[in-house]
Amino acid sequence: MNRNFRMNFPTRGVYILTPEPAPTLDELEEKITATIRAGAAVVQYRSKQSNRLKRMEEAGALLSLCHAHGVPFIINDDVELAIQLNADGVHVGKEDATPQSVRRELGPQAIIGVSCYDSVARAVAATKTGADYIALGSFFPSKTKPDASRCTKKVLKDVAARVRLPVVAIGGITPENATGLLTCGADLLAVINGVFATSDVYGATQKYTKLF
Repeated sequence: MNRNFRMNFPTRGVYILTPEPAPTLDELEEKITATIRAGAAVVQYRSKQSNRLKRMEEAGALLSLCHAHGVPFIINDDVELAIQLNADGVHVGKEDATPQSVRRELGPQAIIGVSCYDSVARAVAATKTGADYIALGSFFPSKTKPDASRCTKKVLKDVAARVRLPVVAIGGITPENATGLLTCGADLLAVINGVFATSDVYGATQKYTKLF
């Protein structure tokens, strides 16, 4: 199904993922607004809650918010929700739909991101199956996914040398440990707790955006 997606994926910057459990919708909008004003380049809605109506409400509100500021809005895993809301794209992992099937559903203008974990082979394959960007990690211990496989800077360097797509680094990234990832080839830094676990979301986001 071809759809008119309005945003392009950025080639550099801070990639914000929504926190979970999410605060109230008003608080969530306030926090995401703060990250955007501080320079966030892209926002992903990531929610594992089973309440479909709440997911629709939250994602719909954030989509409008992001587009009002010219920021692309990606939905994690849920292709159906992306279609219903006409979101800019979807991010998929190894247990989710394939990039090819997502492309058929969302059309040529959709942004498709693929989690490649610590695998050079998966990253290379993603470039051949329609991905617009890839994500590597976890690079450091992460509260969001404490059992996630660990990726190394060597893998990041290898992928950056072989893949001509934006590379998103994720997993326990702080302003202090991020510089080494950028040096090794990361184009974007994905952040959750590094921003939302603080009392100053705007200031925390700025610490990351200043790295660029």
